[in-house]
Amino acid sequence: MKENKKLAIIAGVCVDSDPQFHSRMNELAGLASANNLEVVLTITQNLPHRIAATYFGSGKLTEIKNELSLKDVNILVVNDELSPTQIRNLEKFLKVKVIDHTELILEIFENRARTNEAKIQVAIAKLQYEVPRIHPSESQLDQQGGGSGLHNRGSGETQSEINRRTILKQINELKARLKKIKAVHETQKKDRLKSGIPRVALVGYTNAGKSTTFNNLPTALGAKEKATSNAIAADQLFATLDTTIKFVKLPNNQQFLISDTVGFISNLPHQLIESFQTTLQEAKDANLLVNVVDYADPNCDEMLITTKKVLKEIGASEIPMITFYNKADLLPENSELFVKDQAIFGSALSTYTLQALGKLIIHNLFKDFQQFKLLIPFNQGKISSQILKNYPIISCDYCKEGTKIIAKLSPIASKQLRQFIIS
Repeated sequence: MKENKKLAIIAGVCVDSDPQFHSRMNELAGLASANNLEVVLTITQNLPHRIAATYFGSGKLTEIKNELSLKDVNILVVNDELSPTQIRNLEKFLKVKVIDHTELILEIFENRARTNEAKIQVAIAKLQYEVPRIHPSESQLDQQGGGSGLHNRGSGETQSEINRRTILKQINELKARLKKIKAVHETQKKDRLKSGIPRVALVGYTNAGKSTTFNNLPTALGAKEKATSNAIAADQLFATLDTTIKFVKLPNNQQFLISDTVGFISNLPHQLIESFQTTLQEAKDANLLVNVVDYADPNCDEMLITTKKVLKEIGASEIPMITFYNKADLLPENSELFVKDQAIFGSALSTYTLQALGKLIIHNLFKDFQQFKLLIPFNQGKISSQILKNYPIISCDYCKEGTKIIAKLSPIASKQLRQFIIS
C-alpha cells in the first residue's frame, strides 16, 4: 500500500557519459519501489570519476541535502556499491540514512525469502556485506553484550575487531547449516539424474515473466501435473527468490521437470552470487535453459547481456538455450507470434504462444530419444509398468515370452534397460 511506503530520493553518478546510466537509474527506482520505498525525486551528476571520499561532488551534495530537507525525506538510495568511508561521510553530512545499490538488493531478498534455505543464504550475504563496514561508533553490535564472542578480548583488541570476529563466526555457523541443506539437495539431484527425466530451467532478468511462463506452460500443453504450487507472479522486481520445480507429464507420456529460478539483474551483488549457488544450481544442472526476456522493455539488449554474464559466472553458459521474447504483443509491430530458430516472440499470457514454446522445448529435450523394441518377462511386471507409465509408447503387445513394447527412450533409460532390448 502506498501509504505504508517510506519516502526516498534516489541518486547516482554518471561516469564518462555511460549510455546505460539512465536505464540503471530507472531500474534503481524499480528496486526502491520493490523495497517499499516511494521515490519522490531522482538526482544525477555527470563526472569523469566518482569522488573517493563522498561519491558525489561537493556542489551536488549540497543540492541533495537541500532537497532532502525540502521534501522531508530521510532516506537516500545511491546507484552504486559504496565504500564504508563513503557511506559514513555521506550520512555524517546529509544526516539521513544512506542505502547503496547492494544493500537495497539485500534488503529486498531478506524481505522476500520464504524457505529456510533462502533465509540462510540471504543472512550470509548480508553478513558478508557488513564485515568491511563495521565501525565502532556506528555498529549495532557495539551496544550488545553477553554473547560468547565478547568474553575473551585479546590484548589491545578493539571493539570493531571483536564485532568482526563475531560476524565471521555467525557466517561460518550459517554456512555449516547451508551445507546440510545442500547435502539433501545433492541426494534429490542424484535421484533426478538417475531417473533420466530431462530438466528445463527458466532463467532471465527479474520481472521478465518467468513465473507467469512457469505457471501457464504446463496447462497450455495439456500436461498432467503432480500436485505442486505455482510460483508467485507479480509485476515487481524479484517477486520470486526460491526455486520452484514442477514435474510435467504430457498426454503422450513425455515428461520433464521445469524450474523457475531467481531473476538476474545488472550488477548483482557478488555476495548473492556466492550465497545463491544452491538456488542457481537448477540452472546449472538443466538440460535446456529458457531465457525469458521482456521484449517490450527498451533495455532488452542490455538485459540479455546481463543474463548471459550471470550464466557464465555460475558455469551454465554452455547449456543449450531457447530465448523467449515475452511481452512482444505489447509492441504494435509484433502483434503475431513469431518463431525463428531457437527464439520465439509472443506472450506468456497467450496459450497459442505457450504451445509454440512448448513444442520448441519438447523438440530440444527429446531429440536424443530413440525408438527401441523391448521384451519384458512377465516376472518383471514392475519394469513393464514403469516403461508404460514413464515413456512415449508406440505399441504394446503380449506374447508367451512376455510383454513386447516399442517405446522412445532417453540415452540413460536405454542403458538401464539394455538387457531387455531386442532387435
